[in-house]
Amino acid sequence: MAAGAAVQNDALQADAFKKLYPQEFFSKFIEDGIRPDGRPVGRCRPTTIGLDVVSTADSSALVKIGSTTALAGVKLEVMPPREDSPNQGQLVVQVEMTSLASSSHRPGRFSEEAISIQERISSSLDASSAVHLEELCIDPGRAVWCIYLDIYILDAAGALLDTSLLAAVACLANLRLPHVLVNDQGNVVSAEADQSRPQKKLQLHCVPISVTCGTFSGRLLVDPTSEEEMLLQTTVSTVIDGQSRLISGPSVSGGRGEADLAVICQCIETAKYRHKELSQLLGQQLEATR
Repeated sequence: MAAGAAVQNDALQADAFKKLYPQEFFSKFIEDGIRPDGRPVGRCRPTTIGLDVVSTADSSALVKIGSTTALAGVKLEVMPPREDSPNQGQLVVQVEMTSLASSSHRPGRFSEEAISIQERISSSLDASSAVHLEELCIDPGRAVWCIYLDIYILDAAGALLDTSLLAAVACLANLRLPHVLVNDQGNVVSAEADQSRPQKKLQLHCVPISVTCGTFSGRLLVDPTSEEEMLLQTTVSTVIDGQSRLISGPSVSGGRGEADLAVICQCIETAKYRHKELSQLLGQQLEATR
């Protein structure tokens, strides 16, 4: 009993010290090359990818990196093409921070962070040419597919861009386009009855992956939690493809310091390794859904 009470008292004291002196609390761990959650400074949190988790969506993916959770869903719609691109479809990305994702987010208000992530994902998919919009054409000048990609951040526990972009990529990689055609009357009709032409899987020509790192007391921390992000001097997010080419970034944020060239190079090297790891995980999940 006495031993149990002592352990509980120590835990309460540690929790009080963490709340009163978060910087000092964190420093004591980092000095030993470890973090409060037990990870070494260079290790990412466990990552899982679930596919086809929403039955009403044309494709969906649920991604968790540690406690950070993002849900991506696709809805397909047939529409006339734009006049300046008669043989190209459209990809529309929207990111939303749900009311329970973070205690700092107020329901009913736009989240600046969600808007920033939305812009970053859109630019990454566009710059990498992950989706060739010409492949979304049904009938040039008459009908194309529009992909509405909605991403919901369910738990904002750090590295939101990394989790959201991975959910977006997984959702697109698992998308199948129904076989349709334009009949003589100009109407788009289903041709699924033609078994010789099954649904076509959307071809991803590039897999952009984001990795977030941060600096604290001269140490580089990979995949920071939300608590860690508040204490970091600088945060760097890097998006690369499978050929280790920079797609977007490095994007540097944080008001207490600047990332020098050495730190940015470390982040890029970390992103290369992480891309291989996540590409393999995604490939395994896609293979399991065939």
